[in-house]
Order: sequence, then structure tokens, then C-alpha cells
Amino acid sequence: MSDEIKHECGLAFIRLRKPFSYYQQKYGTVLYGLNKLYLLMEKQHNRGQDGAGMATVKLDVEPGYPFLHRIRSAANQPIADIFSQIGKEIEEIEKYQPDIKSHPGLMKGHVNYLGELLLGHLRYGTQGKNNADFCHPFIKRHTIPARNLALAGNFNLINTEELFSLVNIDPGVFQRQSDLAAMMEVVHHFLVQADEASPGNLDIAQVLRKAVPLFDGGFNFSGLIGDGTSFVTRDPHGIRPSYYYISDDVIVAASERAAIRTAFNVGENEVLELMPGTALIVDPEGNYSIKTIVEPKERKACSFERIYFSRGNDEKIYRERSALGYHLSEPVLKLINYDLKNTIFSFIPNTAETAFYGLLKGAQDYLNKTKIERILSWGNDFDEEKLAEMIGRNVRMEKIAIKDVKLRTFITEDSSRNEMVQHVYDITYGTLRKNIDGLVVIDDSIVRGTTLKESIIRMLARLSPTRIIVVSSSPQIRYPDCYGIDMSKLGDFIAFRAAIELLKDEGRESILETLLEKCKELQRNNQLHTENVVKQVYGSFTPEQISAKIAQLITPKEINIPIDVIYQTIESLHLACPTNLGDWYFTGNYPTPGGNRVVNKAFMNFMEGKNVRGY
Repeated sequence: MSDEIKHECGLAFIRLRKPFSYYQQKYGTVLYGLNKLYLLMEKQHNRGQDGAGMATVKLDVEPGYPFLHRIRSAANQPIADIFSQIGKEIEEIEKYQPDIKSHPGLMKGHVNYLGELLLGHLRYGTQGKNNADFCHPFIKRHTIPARNLALAGNFNLINTEELFSLVNIDPGVFQRQSDLAAMMEVVHHFLVQADEASPGNLDIAQVLRKAVPLFDGGFNFSGLIGDGTSFVTRDPHGIRPSYYYISDDVIVAASERAAIRTAFNVGENEVLELMPGTALIVDPEGNYSIKTIVEPKERKACSFERIYFSRGNDEKIYRERSALGYHLSEPVLKLINYDLKNTIFSFIPNTAETAFYGLLKGAQDYLNKTKIERILSWGNDFDEEKLAEMIGRNVRMEKIAIKDVKLRTFITEDSSRNEMVQHVYDITYGTLRKNIDGLVVIDDSIVRGTTLKESIIRMLARLSPTRIIVVSSSPQIRYPDCYGIDMSKLGDFIAFRAAIELLKDEGRESILETLLEKCKELQRNNQLHTENVVKQVYGSFTPEQISAKIAQLITPKEINIPIDVIYQTIESLHLACPTNLGDWYFTGNYPTPGGNRVVNKAFMNFMEGKNVRGY
């Protein structure tokens, strides 16, 4: 994704099912759980680089001794910072007890973060400020173990204000900025109620059945409770991903299947998907169960997970991204009039590489078919040289662009900053024939178009291609997201700006005021959640018309090279990613009513000139 957006978060949960002495004997280290948590977090660092945190709970601790510990960091490399601090704690202990690692019981007693229950989190700051206070896990402490709670997750909630009122809490400044704070208050409220009703006999499934239906959003969150109970649960639409693995030694959950497979060296079928609306629950003895918490609804798993967010080393995701590129080969071939001899294919940025291979395969399949037809048409009229030339034809590809390390500048004036932005990417000179070759570049998605206009198009133009075709492996992003991705301002979207320009071209921009009044009326009647009014902005235009206008908007004034934009179709997206049909940012079909409220508020903010999020 050439336009940077903040998105997602990563979750890592481990429950050790054996004593620490077992891991020392079998794996050679009492730090087995911590090492695996580090791996799980590091293998998901793509999901959050604004901060990280972890919490641990120790089992069977004598009364009066701490059993819940937490550490968080918003440092430049937060995962490394957290585990470096833990390592220093162990080194300090070893100064006085050099052989302590040979004594698992002593290690557990002296090392704060050596617990049987471990919860790690990677954060992208979709809400709140980017400091350690906003990093998960959040914790609630109490003298009664069963009322201690550590909570972390990958989610956005749309109804935080309502949640605070449900539990009769007047949120402070900090709490208002964090949807996890709202979730924490609700879960803890029912947790305390459950412990009061039946002390020492906690039924966490019942707690979750009271709390989870109140949450409007997409979520995968996990909790550790001071009595040794733990859980991981997922929203009823399956919007946010959740996977788990269970063996005699451990119970593990994470946001990505590939992270678990790598950290524990297990096969694909050994890592299972936590189904929508269910919870993986582990009791204090280490026994587990999968329970339905809320009735599952229509599956709307986020398609952006497959297009871009999740790491591409998962075999299914790899195949799906390749298919996304393959489906784009036909419209690209039509646009270049099937002139593969004078066309170079490439990709920007590196995360689009897998889709690029699919695009190449589609073009190569066409070329191979053409070769066969040509050779058959010759009959016996060919010689070795002619045949070799035909067989040797291939789709031309080059590494056109290189993304440099993030440029920083001491200059604050806008004109100078724009000059710096142009150099985020650099080109490989001499990769195409000037004024002869056309250039096709594929991106994961085009969100704002800013980087394309200010950097990529200008950079590619230096190579003097006859035309530039920008291909997006995702459809047009038209609507805000509110379930874990920081895309909440309509005015940021190049597709929305293109639709506005088309309305102006036709002299129909007055429809915007009409739609604003409709939104205000819905708001007055508390009906803002009932329909997506913004669909009408796009209603009279074809995707091709919007793509053509986008091409105009991303073309710098000084560039005279023809620019075209091709987007994935919704139909091809569903074919490529058949189990992840959550596409509300493309179609406006939100899985929960809160989504309609967010898109309508975002439109009202845009019309009123308010540069704030829609939720």
C-alpha cells in the first residue's frame, strides 16, 4: 500500500499447561513460554508498530504476593524494548544467583514476567495517542484474584459512549479516547457481578455472554483473569481474524495462522480458526473448551486481511493475492491492446509483489496461448530460428522502483516538504526504452492517491514511458472503515474526491447539500444507523468513470504522459478471496448498523469542514 494508513493490531496468547520444570527438561529452558511469546509477537510486527505490551499471570501464588504483571512500550522498536527489559531483569538476578535458571521454582518467584498465562499485543494507534498509556493490555487490579483482569485485542468499537453509560460510568479524558477502556469497564463489571454471585466458581462464558453482545464493532480480544482463567473471543461476523493451536504442552492463539505455524513449527491443519461468535476458554487447571458466546451472523471477514494486512507467507493468503493479480491481467491486456512486446510490468510497493506474480502469470498464459496459435498457423513453414524467436517471447518485467528508508527533514515549509516527499521512492534507471515502452505497475490498493501523485507518478515519468498504467489489486476504497482500520475520513479517499469532481463536472453538486439535510434528519430522529446515505454520491457513475477521474486527479500538472488506473472488480475480489467477503469499504454494505452511522457522520463532517474521525 503506497499510501500509509494505520491499521489492525496483533494479538498473541499462550497458556502453558505444564510446570516450568517440564519445559526446562524438554526444551532446555524455563523461558520457553516467554521465548514463544516473543516469536509470536515478532512474527506479527506488521500488525502494529506504534507500541507493544504484554501481561502475565502466575498460578498458585501465595496470598499477598503479586501474580499479575504488565509491561508496555511505545519505543521505536517496542517488542525488542519489552523483551530487552525482561532480559535485563533476569541478568540482574543472575548477578546474585548465577545458577538460578537451573531452578524453575526460583525463577518463577523472582522473574516478574515468568507466568503460566501470557498475553502479548502489537498496537497501531487507530484511537488515542501514541504513547505507552494507550498500549494494550489494560489491567484492573483487585484484592480478590478473580476480579483482576488483563485485556487486549484487535478491534474498534463504534459505541464506546453507550458502553460507558450502560455500566453507569462517567468516563475521564483518557477513557474517552480508548475503546479498550470501554470494553474493559463492561467486561469487568460483569466479572465482578459473577464473582459476587458465586465466589470462587467463575463462569467466564456467562460473563462474556452478557458483555459481548453489547459491543458494536469487529473484534478479536483476549483476557487473563487473576484466578487463572483465560479466554479469546471473536465478533459474530468474524470481521477480525483469530486462530488457535492446542497441544499437550500449550494453548496458543494469535491474529495470524502463519505466526503460530512458524513459532511452533506445526502444519496448516493443526492451527484452527476460532469461529465467529465463539470463545476459546481455558480454566485454571489448563482444560479448554470452545463455547458459543453470541449467535454467529453472516460471515464478513475483512477482505483487506487477504489483500494487504496479514503477512503473505500464509499459503492460502499467498494463493489469494496471486489470484487477485491474475484476475487483473485481462483488463490490463485489453488496455495495452495486447502489446506485450512494448510493455514493462512492475510493482509498487513490495507488499504488492505476490499480486504482481499473479498478474504476470495471467499475461504469460495469454502469451503462451498466442504462441501455440501462431505456431500451429505456420504449418510446415518455419525454421529453427523462427521457432526459437517465437518460443523465446516472454512478458517483460523489471524492478522499477525502490522504496528508500523513510526520509526525515528538518525543513518545515510545505514547498520543501513536498520536494522531499517526491523522493520516498527511487527508480531503476535504464529499465525501459524511452518513448517506446509502456509501463504497468501494480499496487495493493489506492487509498488517498497522495503518494502516487506527489512521488510515484513523477518518479516513473523520469523513465519516459509512452504511458503509465496503475493497477490496484483491491477495488476502489469508497467508504470509511470502523472495525480496526484507520480510514474514517471521507475526504481522504481519492475515489470519493473523484465522485465529487464528477458531480461538479455535470453541475449536480447540489445533491451533496440534499444528502447532508437527509443525514441531519436521520440524526434528529435517531435513525442515522438505518441506511448508508453516501451510496447516492456514487450511484450515477460507473466504476470506470470514477477510475478515469482518479487518473486525472493523480496526474501532476507538469506530466504529459497518459495515465490510466485499473481497479479490481468486486466480483473478482470475491472469486479470489471466497471466505473473506467483508467489503464494506468498497461497497458500503456494513455488517453492523454502527457502520452506517459512521459513514453518515463522516459525510456530515466532510460537508461541514470538520477534520475529525466519524466515530
